[in-house]
Amino acid sequence: MFSRTPKLLIVFIILILVSTTVSACSASTSDEVHLYMLPMGQMPTDVQNAPVAVQEAYQFASVNPDVMEDIPCYCGCGNVGHESNFDCYVSAVDEKGNITFDNHALGCSICVDITQDVMRMLREGRSPQEARAYVDGTYAKYGPSNIP
Repeated sequence: MFSRTPKLLIVFIILILVSTTVSACSASTSDEVHLYMLPMGQMPTDVQNAPVAVQEAYQFASVNPDVMEDIPCYCGCGNVGHESNFDCYVSAVDEKGNITFDNHALGCSICVDITQDVMRMLREGRSPQEARAYVDGTYAKYGPSNIP
């Protein structure tokens, strides 16, 4: 696998660039929480052609490892080496910040549903820990957690 520290630094830099662009393009007086999302143009073609829920899950998960590496998946993907829901979307991030996407979540509704639930809860102002507890309570019936 790859080291989390360089990956998180790279993703943090990407988040700064994306948030600067987003804040410069929009002014909002709403209390709604805005989630960091990778622009669709930076997604692989398979993701761009996927249903909207899948697209959004990839856009969110790929640039939020700080949240998604602590969210388990319950689809059985631990058998292929995934150690969190983040791994269902991203298989590697190189030293330049280039993301290698995993295609697993393209065909797995459990992965996408988990990510969509996390996104919804964060938008509602809930903490990542509350989202984790919800995921554990809701999805454990499908199988074991992939977080070791």
